[in-house]
Amino acid sequence: MSKRNLILVRHGQSEWNEKNLFTGWENPGLTRKGIDEAKNAGDLIKQLGIKFDFMFTSALTRAQLTGSIILEISNNTDINIIKDKSLNERFYGDLQGLNKDDCRKKWGEEKVQMWRRSYDKGPPGGETLKETGERVLPYYLEKIYPLILEDKNILIAAHGNSLRSLIKFLDNTSDEDIVKLEIPTGAPIHYIFNENGDLISKKNLIE
Repeated sequence: MSKRNLILVRHGQSEWNEKNLFTGWENPGLTRKGIDEAKNAGDLIKQLGIKFDFMFTSALTRAQLTGSIILEISNNTDINIIKDKSLNERFYGDLQGLNKDDCRKKWGEEKVQMWRRSYDKGPPGGETLKETGERVLPYYLEKIYPLILEDKNILIAAHGNSLRSLIKFLDNTSDEDIVKLEIPTGAPIHYIFNENGDLISKKNLIE
């Protein structure tokens, strides 16, 4: 039976993750820890022996760099790399660049937690998780899933919320449960599909 591999990886720790800032569509690079997380992800993926055909990533540096490190470590440098803002992190609007603790002091823990984790309530001027999914899922279904049906192996290096949107679809997760999902930086998630494009297994490579 022919198996198609899809691996999702959230970028390694960014400079703004380290500073506890809302990042969204801002474009910081990776920290040393973030680079090491990407290298570790590459090592884990290398052990699977997968030859990738395509890497999809966002328009943001932290995801692109994470993906390129993974490809280099896993000996997958000669592949098609496609960058698209459809896979960008959720847009955080007025919160971008602000310290999360400062926001809690200003607006209250409950409201900031609602902005961060609810499915259909977003921060001022920003996207909800639902709206993030409304750009991620069409892109996946139009550009990525057809390649899986063509027996291609795919790596997606993206962001916590764009990947949560995709995982919600792949895992058939409810609106209530998806808000509880945390995706660690640099932790690959391995999906396998059969020749009919049906999902047959999922494994987190870092438990």
